[in-house]
Amino acid sequence: MGTEHSKNEERRSMVFLRKGPKLPAWEDALLAGREPKALLKRGLRYVSLSLIMKGMTSTPDFLWGLHEVQKLNLSRNQLVMIPPSLGKLDRLVVLNLGGNCLKCLPKEIGLLRNLKVLFVNMNCLKEVPAELSLCRKLEVLSLSHNCISQLPLNFTDLSSLRKLNLSNNRFVQIPLCIFALRSLDFLHLGFNKLENIAESIQYLVNLQIFIVENNNIRSLPRSLCYLSTLELLNVDYNAIQTLPDELYLLHRLRRIAWNPMDKGLHIAHNPLSRPLPEVVEGGLDVLFNYLRDKKERN
Repeated sequence: MGTEHSKNEERRSMVFLRKGPKLPAWEDALLAGREPKALLKRGLRYVSLSLIMKGMTSTPDFLWGLHEVQKLNLSRNQLVMIPPSLGKLDRLVVLNLGGNCLKCLPKEIGLLRNLKVLFVNMNCLKEVPAELSLCRKLEVLSLSHNCISQLPLNFTDLSSLRKLNLSNNRFVQIPLCIFALRSLDFLHLGFNKLENIAESIQYLVNLQIFIVENNNIRSLPRSLCYLSTLELLNVDYNAIQTLPDELYLLHRLRRIAWNPMDKGLHIAHNPLSRPLPEVVEGGLDVLFNYLRDKKERN
């Protein structure tokens, strides 16, 4: 009788274990006696490791011994810090830290000299380490949805940077260092507290997409009109009343755009002075002709 009771208890325990929460993939692998390197995936381009949505509050120690990894995804966890050991992964090309609780980045991030893509969006950053400027190969950087109000002056050294997302932060003005990033073709500063766009915007000669929606911008600088490469200009939800006469020089803007994903000129929800609201309703050609005629009259 006692033996039968013990067997029933054992069965119930086994059922309970089977129904319990599953171990994260990396813990399961280690408990099974597998080498951490077995977690790496070897694709055509990169040796990658994904630990996305594992509920981690800290990074596993074995991670910093995986020197081969080139693409690392630690996004959508609950990480509150990244240790200095990050600098050991000097082959990293892509690093995704988005969707965590990070308040800072270690200065050792500057040791990642091969880094090309970095996502630290949706965290709690208030500042960016100056050492990030040592990642001279960096091409894509997203710092959106943080609490950042300024950038280190030596960001000017990121000469390879092409895409920069600083949306949903606390910038009151566009950091001066950005105007030195001549390779930029994408710049997103929407949902900040910008009050103006400096005339220095003209130095971003390769800029194709410029988004500054949902700010407090009252006017557009004339120098913006000389960025002949612009294909998307989004100034929706600002305080703009007038437009520079030279706006018609932006010949790559094909239409007045309403869908956020469309290229063109986004200028909705601004207190434009008359007759601009009616002119804008006629489409981009009508607007450009109006501005061209106005300039010639003046």
